[in-house]
Amino acid sequence: MPYVNIKVTREGGPDGTGPSPQQKARLIAGVTELLREILDKNPATTFVVIDEVALEDWGIAGLAVPDYRARQ
Repeated sequence: MPYVNIKVTREGGPDGTGPSPQQKARLIAGVTELLREILDKNPATTFVVIDEVALEDWGIAGLAVPDYRARQ
């Protein structure tokens, strides 16, 4: 029973609000198919969860992403 957790920021997608419902559906279908193809996992028992994180709640190198990008 595979469990896949995808974490993305809310900056992409339509209007910068994160992945669209269609993009999420493609991610879920694609990951499920990849696990079936590569590891012979049953899609009926494969779980995919997408967590959306606010950009200021995502950090790199000790900084929130907006601060990190401002320094680049």
